[in-house]
Amino acid sequence: MEREVYQHKGDNLPRPGEHSQEVLSEATVHRYWRANLRLVIGLLLLWFVVSFGFGILLVEPLNRIPFFGFKLGFWWAQQGAIYVFVAIIFIYVILASRIDRKFGVDDREPPPE
Repeated sequence: MEREVYQHKGDNLPRPGEHSQEVLSEATVHRYWRANLRLVIGLLLLWFVVSFGFGILLVEPLNRIPFFGFKLGFWWAQQGAIYVFVAIIFIYVILASRIDRKFGVDDREPPPE
């Protein structure tokens, strides 16, 4: 028999009158965290490539390319990487919300009936 993991513990209790308790199987919790870790690791790898790879390792080849009057390597290290970092935040929010909905652990209100 598979162990059950209770979603609501401590202060994370449902409001009165909603549902008594939500039960997730241990396998579901394991798959949920595996999906979350895969997402975080993937975005951290992207962050590393953008910051260290383009900003440090590939700066010389990129500096040979003009970009709005600047060397692309310099511009990338000073400005371009920041745009990617902000995009990574939005990507994480969107994909993490999808993972939460997929495994039934999102905190959004259900649509009214």
